[in-house]
Amino acid sequence: MVAVRNALVRARDLTRIYGTTVPVYALDHVSFEIADGEMVAVMGPSGSGKSTLLNMVGALDRPTLGAVHIDGQDLSTVRDIDRFRARTVGFVFQMHNLIPTLTTLENVEVPMRGQGLSAGRRRGRGRDLLQLVGLADREEHLPSQLSGGQRQRVAIARALANEPRLILADEPTGNLDSVSGQELIDLLCTLNRDQGTTVILVTHDSRVARGTGRILDMMDGKIVREHIVGDALTEDLRALAHSDLGERLIARDCAALERLPLVRDGRLTDTAEALAGLLAELKT
Repeated sequence: MVAVRNALVRARDLTRIYGTTVPVYALDHVSFEIADGEMVAVMGPSGSGKSTLLNMVGALDRPTLGAVHIDGQDLSTVRDIDRFRARTVGFVFQMHNLIPTLTTLENVEVPMRGQGLSAGRRRGRGRDLLQLVGLADREEHLPSQLSGGQRQRVAIARALANEPRLILADEPTGNLDSVSGQELIDLLCTLNRDQGTTVILVTHDSRVARGTGRILDMMDGKIVREHIVGDALTEDLRALAHSDLGERLIARDCAALERLPLVRDGRLTDTAEALAGLLAELKT
């Protein structure tokens, strides 16, 4: 586990078990920390526990074992969890979950209701947020009148309504084309950089993950790897290290590689040998 300073999120031995006859460990004693102002990606195949982890951090579900602390507060001891969640955490989901009968501006105002703000202040903040996400000219549009990318921008504006310390984004680009998806990630990166908002982003897309500062890789309910994101070339090499080709190179499996220009006279070429050593370092 990477040690961080000024941790906003701390999870210790986080475990979520479903079922009793045949228990399924959606999370299996997971521990991690997220620094205040950090942007972190969580990656892994379907069923690896990514969304369950996000639900625990966002207090949408309770762990079977272990604990989550947000800004030093143990979530299991919070009396009014709905109020805590509304003020501390903003959510962005793959399905934007906008209310179809409300305008863009009204959707952004929803989280502010019940927070002691006047209608005028809610409307003013809603307009400021739509300006921030580039949709100032769409405040009277219904969700059905917006593109997928625009709807997700509204979802981000809504997530920011109560100035949360933490944004949790679960596959926010999953239903978007590549251009809209990149624009959305650029927006989250800008919010993280310029406003210091902490972001935890679940994604299947390695290109999306590379836009963050750190990546947690999950498998079978566990965090199996984590690393600080490097430059594009280093990340390409890291991906190669975890591929079938990379694993065979690291293992010096000349029999499997003999059809490639990596083996000569039954041995790796000097270049292939150097690459295998580099991949081995990146995989550790």
